[in-house]
Amino acid sequence: MTGSNTLQSELLSVEHLYKSFGGIQALTDYGLSLNQGELFGLIGPNGAGKTTVFNLLSGVLHPSSGRILFSGRDISSNRPYQNARLGLSRTFQNIRLFGDLTVEDNIKAAFHMPLGTHFWSTVLHLPGFMRSEREIARQAAECLHLLELAPYRQEKARNLPFGLQRRVEIARALASSPRLLLLDEPAAGMNPHETEDLMETIQSIHARYQLTICLVEHDMNVVMGICPRIQVLDQGRVLMEGSPQEIQNDPRVIKAYLGAPREECHAEN
Repeated sequence: MTGSNTLQSELLSVEHLYKSFGGIQALTDYGLSLNQGELFGLIGPNGAGKTTVFNLLSGVLHPSSGRILFSGRDISSNRPYQNARLGLSRTFQNIRLFGDLTVEDNIKAAFHMPLGTHFWSTVLHLPGFMRSEREIARQAAECLHLLELAPYRQEKARNLPFGLQRRVEIARALASSPRLLLLDEPAAGMNPHETEDLMETIQSIHARYQLTICLVEHDMNVVMGICPRIQVLDQGRVLMEGSPQEIQNDPRVIKAYLGAPREECHAEN
């Protein structure tokens, strides 16, 4: 995991993306541009299309039309494993850990794809295998330290509190040394203390590695608190994009996502 001190060129470009499921239009003319090193938030009411965007970016779904460019390369038809190898990693709303494995082994498992060795090297414990295992152990230790999981390294993942399980999931996503990290509802199910710790963790990861991070989140305090730029989706369309202050004060966002203005609510009562 390496970083840069400054924002660089455009990393992700989404152009005129449409996605339909039967007769339902989930996304309409969706666009997005992310520069290297950005910390970006995507919000919107339920059914706005946020998870659809993440599924398209990660390769779980393919667009009906439009294209997705990652470092200038068209990945619109890629499968998830192909995007992962290019440096695009994600977490999911529902935690997907190996419950019977330790925290450390959950993280180590994520390293094996990019650092995989030849079959016979592994079976016979040849030098290539041993070097790979040492490197995996070193980087896993780095992830454990970064996510403050070292005290739980030998605990089975299923025995951890929910907030710590989220940390393990983020550590696994980081284990692939991503260039773009997609965090899908990372604060879902957390209590206020766990949420505050998560915000500090995301900011720490971003500051340390200048990693490009895009997160979908319902908790407005999380998004407004850590994302300099936010995009709002409503009914599959981009409603607006701007700073937290611009988002909070825009009447369209207040109506579609945050609720009707106080004066309007009072008039209707």
